[in-house]
Amino acid sequence: MNSINTSAGNPVTAVAGDPSASVPTVAPAAEAGADAAYKAKATEAAIKFEGFFIAHMLHQMRSGTRELSAEDSVFKDQVNSDMLDMADTLVADKMAGQRAFGVADAILRQLLPASPVAPASHARVSTAAAAASSAIK
Repeated sequence: MNSINTSAGNPVTAVAGDPSASVPTVAPAAEAGADAAYKAKATEAAIKFEGFFIAHMLHQMRSGTRELSAEDSVFKDQVNSDMLDMADTLVADKMAGQRAFGVADAILRQLLPASPVAPASHARVSTAAAAASSAIK
């Protein structure tokens, strides 16, 4: 097993002859020394990206509805489109803060593999599932 230093300063472990050796893995010592500031920045960036993703999806859904609606439909009216875009962005940011879609969690699992990120609603789902399964029995 060889230890290689990367440009970021994290030691990477590679095994000779291993087919997955082309994908470097972070050594446990590097995982333990992960910086709290990096985790906070990565979490903030992941949540902001999820908010952007949801806002873009809502914008595309609204524009698709506008295109498919009839000429005399209320959805064709663009009187309040600026306010609706702002409302969509606020809703998207709120949903991203709750990690509703799991995009931020998926990004954080890739950026911070040592500390798996539990979805915000995971505890509620598991307790609800446990209550449901005990009620069935």
